[in-house]
Amino acid sequence: MTNATHKHISQWTGRDVHDSTGEKIGTVEQFWFDDQDGEPTWVSVKTGLFGLRQSFVPAEGLTEGANGELTTRYTKDRVKDAPNVDVSDDHLDPTEERRLYDHYEITTNPGRHTLRAGREDAERTDTEAGRRDTGGEAMTRSEEHLQVGTEHHEKGRARLRKYVVTETEQVDVPVTREEVRVEREPITDANRGEAVSGPAISEAEHEVTLHEERPVVDTEAVPVERVRLSKQQVTDTETVSGEVRQERIDTDVDDDTRR
Repeated sequence: MTNATHKHISQWTGRDVHDSTGEKIGTVEQFWFDDQDGEPTWVSVKTGLFGLRQSFVPAEGLTEGANGELTTRYTKDRVKDAPNVDVSDDHLDPTEERRLYDHYEITTNPGRHTLRAGREDAERTDTEAGRRDTGGEAMTRSEEHLQVGTEHHEKGRARLRKYVVTETEQVDVPVTREEVRVEREPITDANRGEAVSGPAISEAEHEVTLHEERPVVDTEAVPVERVRLSKQQVTDTETVSGEVRQERIDTDVDDDTRR
């Protein structure tokens, strides 16, 4: 880290942090100082689309550019993959800090723990800035607003695939067959001539051929429909939240001045 006082470091809150390739990682939320020697050891950076995630970056090697931007030697992916640590009482637990050291492959005393930069420094800086911005008898009040946007991500893929399955269909088919029926008729004047045309007593044989229908099964490929994939846009509403800071101006007037 470049040589800088705590007062100067407190002014880095809200600055953009870039990696060694120039890609923006996030914005500075707070600096953390060593309890023993008071040196800055970590900086928490707001990352993610809306800055809702807090990632810890080693303060060692953090440099300030000509335009005020801060640069770390670690890559954006390394910072985004840093473990989430539990912060209680404005301190980093030594075990939690050990996880950060291991992630960034830093060799140091695991017994060290750091204290978040006191809010008094930041508040003092804001107060001094407010005094410089008075412009005589007036004071400017500012506040932060959420900047909300969207970005496209691949949700999934869909494809058409045609395959063949075999099913069994049953169809009722009417079929016709011939059956033998014996018919007997008495001798009458109408058929007597045919009845006595042959010998009186003889042997004879008569054959009748029977027929029947059998079902025949065949298949025919017939087009039935066309299937295609299409995309449509559906608009939903999602609720996002983020922390914003607002300045408040109080009036402190003694009784004599009020009269």
